[in-house]
Amino acid sequence: MARRSPHPPAVKRKLHHSPVLALLILLLPALLVVIVCHRQQISYFLRPIWDTPPRPFVRLPHYYAQDLPMDHLCRLHGWSLLPAPRRVFDAILFSNELDILEIRYRELAPYVHKFVILESNITFTGIAKPLYFVENYGRFELLSSKIVHGIFSGQADRTPGRDPFQLEFKQRVALNSLLRVSGIAPGDVVIMSDADEIPSTETIKLLQWCDGVPPVMHLELRHYMYSFEFPVDYSSWRATAHMFHPGTRYRHSRQTDLILADAGWHCSFCFRTMEEFVFKMTAYSHADRVRRSSFLDNSRIQKIICEGKDLFDMLPEEYSFQELIKKMGPIPRSASAVHLPSYLLENADKFRFLLPGGCSRSK
Repeated sequence: MARRSPHPPAVKRKLHHSPVLALLILLLPALLVVIVCHRQQISYFLRPIWDTPPRPFVRLPHYYAQDLPMDHLCRLHGWSLLPAPRRVFDAILFSNELDILEIRYRELAPYVHKFVILESNITFTGIAKPLYFVENYGRFELLSSKIVHGIFSGQADRTPGRDPFQLEFKQRVALNSLLRVSGIAPGDVVIMSDADEIPSTETIKLLQWCDGVPPVMHLELRHYMYSFEFPVDYSSWRATAHMFHPGTRYRHSRQTDLILADAGWHCSFCFRTMEEFVFKMTAYSHADRVRRSSFLDNSRIQKIICEGKDLFDMLPEEYSFQELIKKMGPIPRSASAVHLPSYLLENADKFRFLLPGGCSRSK
């Protein structure tokens, strides 16, 4: 008679798989720790799975060549020449981007009727801050007749879980009131953007002189990081140009499908000093990306700036694995300083830190 197995087949299988089960039990806590510590990285890496890209923009070609007359440039865009230029208003929120603001204002001053600027005594994250524009007004005094400045007063509030985007929204709403006391009227043009989103003078001239410009269009800006030595791509789209009317409201979000190609520059985290970097990292709406105190170490920040890496050790925000993989790693350096703001190049010694080879920052 055949000898019977001491265990039925089902029990055998259970015993055979018990080491695998034990391994899974041991690995589960480690997996949970990885998920908790790196949830942002995991979320960004898996974004092509859980998120869908916004609908694409309709890109309007942008034509320009030096010394071409404006009537010819307007016709190239399918528009016609106005008998007299429109007035242009430039409306921004301001935090602490003093060097970029100086470049912006001096570059656009010949073409802008009024610079409308709102700053606050608190950051989006609820931290009390100096009024940097007021304290450094001497840098902009030559343009005082063009500047309409306002202050948003708030109470410092570091309550955990507080949404910084709510305070940002309130400040953008407050800019509506300031814009209306600036003297803007129906038919004027208003540029709505952040201080570091700078439209080119060629773009401003089109808005001034061409009849047929869309009532609202986004401005496609060349995106740079830390300086004009590190060009990222043409992904910056939030800046907009509006033909003002009584219902116009200040926004920094998607408003139309139309976007004017190659319309200027967006220089993110383009600061002169370590102090300014640390302030911005803790003050803006994405301050939750500072996951460790070591992120604010000056030597770490300096190393990252010169290597073109990410300040927050994060993956690119992309909607496809192809784009995500393509943009992983440091931003390639550029030796080109062609087609940058004229005021920047005219004052290259003052703004050396924004040009190729100038990655070293002061304390």
